[in-house]
Amino acid sequence: MYSAGTESLIKQAREIQDEELQKFYVRVSKMLSSKEHCSETIDSLQRLKLIVSATKYARLLPAEVQNKLQTLLRSPGCPEQLRLLCSAVLSESLPPSVRSLSAGLTQDCRSLGSVAAIVLAQAGNKDELLPLCQHLLKCLESRQPEGQICKHTLPILSKIISFFPEILSEDQINLVNRKLVDWLRYASVHQGASLSSGGFFTGPRSRQPGPMTEVDGVVVGDFFTVLCVGQSYTEDQWMNMYAFSMLRKWLLTYDSEGTYDRSEVDSSVMSMVSATSSSSRLLPPKERLREKSFEYCQRLIEQSDRKAIKRTDTELQKVCLIEAVAVMDIICKEDSSYVYRAFPCLKALYGRLSGDLAFARALMPIAQFYLNHSEMAAVDSEAVFRHLLSRFPSEMFNEPLLAFEFVQFCRLNMAVLQERVPLYRQSFPNIFKFLAWNSPALIADYMELLPSLMCRETAVEILHTLLDLPCLAATLDLQQKSATFQAADRVLWDNGTKLANCLEAFRQPSCRGLFLYILRPEAGTGDTIDRLNMLHEMLADMSESPRVIQCAQIVPVLLHVFFNHVAQVTTTYSGLANERQSLHPSLLIDQSRELLDFAGSVSNISSKKELYTSVVWMIGEYLSVSYDKRCTVELITSFFESLEAVLLEITQVRQSTKPPNYHPRVLTVLMTTLSKLASRSQDLIPRLSLSLSKMRTFAQSAPVASCYSEEDIEEIITRASELVNLLKLPNVAQFVLAPSPHGDNPRWHKDTNTSLPHSMRAVSGLLHKNSSFLPG
Repeated sequence: MYSAGTESLIKQAREIQDEELQKFYVRVSKMLSSKEHCSETIDSLQRLKLIVSATKYARLLPAEVQNKLQTLLRSPGCPEQLRLLCSAVLSESLPPSVRSLSAGLTQDCRSLGSVAAIVLAQAGNKDELLPLCQHLLKCLESRQPEGQICKHTLPILSKIISFFPEILSEDQINLVNRKLVDWLRYASVHQGASLSSGGFFTGPRSRQPGPMTEVDGVVVGDFFTVLCVGQSYTEDQWMNMYAFSMLRKWLLTYDSEGTYDRSEVDSSVMSMVSATSSSSRLLPPKERLREKSFEYCQRLIEQSDRKAIKRTDTELQKVCLIEAVAVMDIICKEDSSYVYRAFPCLKALYGRLSGDLAFARALMPIAQFYLNHSEMAAVDSEAVFRHLLSRFPSEMFNEPLLAFEFVQFCRLNMAVLQERVPLYRQSFPNIFKFLAWNSPALIADYMELLPSLMCRETAVEILHTLLDLPCLAATLDLQQKSATFQAADRVLWDNGTKLANCLEAFRQPSCRGLFLYILRPEAGTGDTIDRLNMLHEMLADMSESPRVIQCAQIVPVLLHVFFNHVAQVTTTYSGLANERQSLHPSLLIDQSRELLDFAGSVSNISSKKELYTSVVWMIGEYLSVSYDKRCTVELITSFFESLEAVLLEITQVRQSTKPPNYHPRVLTVLMTTLSKLASRSQDLIPRLSLSLSKMRTFAQSAPVASCYSEEDIEEIITRASELVNLLKLPNVAQFVLAPSPHGDNPRWHKDTNTSLPHSMRAVSGLLHKNSSFLPG
């Protein structure tokens, strides 16, 4: 939020009356007409900038003020502060014509950059940018003396082509290709002349500029690059740096074979010509730029192996490596002959960098190169991806920039990773560490990424991992702090006692197995663990941590993505909905309205059969006062009536209707769940007994017999008969159908007799064998 003073100024700017505004315009116009500009002029222009930008609607300045601002903007002697203010005001206002700004452009670098900023901000189509673009190309084409090359030309041109790549013709593209080659390969290797302060010894015999040096201080022995160091730089050296900075965008835009016609040169000739630098001048401009760009990147990789004297140069080496490998990747995509020249260099680079996590970001484009080209070159890439998927998330989960780049790499290559890197899906526990630590920033990316990690083998474990995500966030926090603080440093912790207790638990050998499972790098060690309650107790003091809270907030979003996609990777996921329900039965109470809507909709049986069946089973198993004291008779009755209506609707079969298309298991689970609910509210038993008594007639009807097997029909009749007999003994039914939560195994539902505990079988058998003991 703004300060009170700033808010007041913005309010004044928004509410200024038209009469006062016109007077202010007149005053500004007079100030701009003066040959000398004092501090009052600067103050007035600052206020004018605030007025034109304080509302979302652009203001139309008087033509006189606009013309004077443009004149001052183009003036070579205009102070930099005034030039920036003029540019800012014109960018926020409505000019009479963008073309008028481009008219009469000069080669003065400062004025060109300021005018270009306005044109780029105001232009709405290609035609409005065309005059500026033509002027820039003219500047590039003309031979200019040293000191008059406009360094802003390439950045401005790069911005224009990002908006309208089609603005350049083929001849203009070739012109820029040739200029880029000259700047990249043939810039001076001597330092620029430093600005002299004058004096007796200034003159023609002054000391000549010294040679450029490498980052380790050695004199440059090859051509100039951005990693060459000097006290001052020549104009062509500046253009070399600007050229490399825009090279990747340029190649992506204009080196695509599908967009622009390839020069009619035989590929075999091309390969022979490219082999030697001396003959590369025979190549067409596009191919020559590829060749020189490739050489430039190879030189950068060689320079990155030097021990830099300054720390800033070390960081520059890392950035240049990332860019160089990315450019080489683009070149190899367009001309496969470069792949065989690139791999020896990049394999050596990977071997040099893989042991140093300080260069982790530089390994990302290397992994991309291997993914794109290792199959063609028959190069084994397993070690690269194992390193990427194991060490990066485990050891650098707290690096936000690496997390972003890692996730973008996975997103861009999901299909290829699924097909060619088996370790990708196996490493999902590691991949989720970036999300657990950076959940707000990465949630949108993981919503897209999650389906690519899912398959039949990993679906259940992914579900548990998503539910455990807050535990993972807390454990990562403890892991990091455990490495930072020793046991004696407990007083340094915020809220010392709580966090110190968590840290102590984290360091306990007896608890180590729990934390190691949460921090596991790969899938396959088990879907979940049987001591989750113990883990939750140990991490309870971390529940108020902002990171844990943020992580918990994204879990429902990811679960929604998971359940929307899980049917596409496995057809047998009936246990997913209740995998962890025994831990949180209160969800039935908290989400009762949503569950009633879902379970009461017959359409969900067809569209989400497995999920629907699991939810119905879950309602019958856990909607009980034994699990949550908030469970009332009214709530049980509401669920009963909703499910009863579903059962009646799907069992209303007439001779003229279509055969039912519901799986018999849906019917048996519905009947069992209704029986469980009736046993907890025994006033419902007569209603249910009547409905169940009609199931034999339903199962033996012609439409049902035509679509169900004899085994299915027998199962429906048997289950209905068992439940009718059981409900005749309400107290026994309550024991059988609603066992104590402490005696129930939450994984029994995976057995073939999915819906009933083992005691149901024993009592059912007893009822059949001793039917004479039953009343009525």
